Amino acid sequence: MSKSKASGLSRYEMLFIVPNNYTEDEAKSIAEKVEGIVTENGANIVFREFWGKKKLAYVIKQNHYGYYSLCEFDIERNALTKIDRTLRLSNEVLRHQIISIPVVSDEERLAIKEKQTQASKNDKKEEKPNNKEKISKVVTKKEKKDEKKDDGKADLKDLDKKLEGIISAKDLI
Repeated sequence: MSKSKASGLSRYEMLFIVPNNYTEDEAKSIAEKVEGIVTENGANIVFREFWGKKKLAYVIKQNHYGYYSLCEFDIERNALTKIDRTLRLSNEVLRHQIISIPVVSDEERLAIKEKQTQASKNDKKEEKPNNKEKISKVVTKKEKKDEKKDDGKADLKDLDKKLEGIISAKDLI
């Protein structure tokens, strides 16, 4: 039995980054070139999405920003090596990654996106009470400081008033 996967069409997802040296229009044309490379090697593009300019997590070849593009396609496993090699040698693509994914219909993709947006909204809602808890902790620390002042220690304003009263007293002169 062979260790390699049986030949046949499989679904793959490719995310690639075009450097910030190009304009957005040029980056879109480069994305079309990359998709052309994919189709030349026998792939059928199922889904494509241009994400636009985003900040990179770390600097790559003196680039802080890049244009992200996502592409899903069906292709035989053997043809992936040609695509990978071509993109590695390309100066127009900063980074790329190809992964195998399960086949998902358009309706399922929309449902997944809705779940993700709902989850992100829920995360934002949960963050707000945490901020209130932090504020209440700060208030309690201030209250503790005020309590310490009542423990027999005099406030500077009170001391200034007493000192002025002593200095301005007429019976001392």
